[in-house]
Amino acid sequence: MLQKGYTLFDNGSHKVIVFNELVSGAGIQANQFLVINDGEGALIDPGGDLTHAPLTNAIKRHIPIENLRYIFASHQDPDIISSMGRWLMQTNAEVVTSKLWSRFLPHLVPGYMQGNTGQDLEARIIPIGDEGGAVTLGGTKLHCVPGHFLHSVGNFHFYDEISKVLFSGDVGASVGGVDESKPVEDFQQHVGSMEGFHKRYMCSNKVLRLWTQMIRGLEVDYIVPQHGAYFDKHSKDLFLNWLDTLQCGVDIVGQEDYSYSPKRRGLNF
Repeated sequence: MLQKGYTLFDNGSHKVIVFNELVSGAGIQANQFLVINDGEGALIDPGGDLTHAPLTNAIKRHIPIENLRYIFASHQDPDIISSMGRWLMQTNAEVVTSKLWSRFLPHLVPGYMQGNTGQDLEARIIPIGDEGGAVTLGGTKLHCVPGHFLHSVGNFHFYDEISKVLFSGDVGASVGGVDESKPVEDFQQHVGSMEGFHKRYMCSNKVLRLWTQMIRGLEVDYIVPQHGAYFDKHSKDLFLNWLDTLQCGVDIVGQEDYSYSPKRRGLNF
C-alpha cells in the first residue's frame, strides 16, 4: 500500500503534510504538499492525473476537501498542475501562480469543464507579479518567493512563515536519492542524485547565487523540493553553499551543443 504522507510540522493549529509516494507507473517521483491553518487548506503543486485520485483521498484524512482554499502552482509543468481542471470542479479553491502562466493554465481545463467550475475560470486564478506576494490562509500568510529561471521563466517558491518551510519546487530536486520522507543526512553522497538535474534544468550560476542570497535573508528551517528528500537545519546551508558554486545551464553550453548531425548525441549534461 502506498504511503499516504507524513507530517513535517504540527503545532496543533498549523500543519505541513508531505505526500511523497503517490506516483506509480511511468511517472517520475513527485512530492505534493498540504498546508493547513485553522482548518483551511492550501495544496502546493498537486500534479496531474497520476496523483489526483490518491491525493484527493489522502487529503480527506486531514481536512474536508471543500476546505481547500488555494491550489499553488510553482510553474506550468505537467507534474505540477495538469490536474487543475479536476481541482477546480471538485473544490472552490483559487489557483495561485505566476502571471506569466495565468493565461496559459486555462488550456489545462477542457471546455466541458470550464462551464462547471462554479464561477468564471479567470476569476479563480490569482496571478502573481514577478516581485512575488502573499495570500492569507486562516489568519497566516503564505508567501510567493521569486524563483524565476529555476527552471521556469516564471517560477515561484512558497514560504510558510509559521513552519518556516520553503517549498522550493525543482531547486533541490533529486532523482534516485535517499528516502524522500527523511532529511538529507550525507550531503556529499546526495549531491550525486542532484547534480545532473541541476546542471541541465537551472539557468545559470548567477541566478542561483541571487536566489541563495534571498533565501539566506529568510528564516528557513526546511527546504523541501518537489522531487526527492528535503533539507533541514543541518543540511540546508550545505545545500545553499553548493548552489553558490554550481556551474549550470548557460554557463556550460558551447557551440558543440548547437551543432547538428544525425549521428550526433544530445547535450552532454
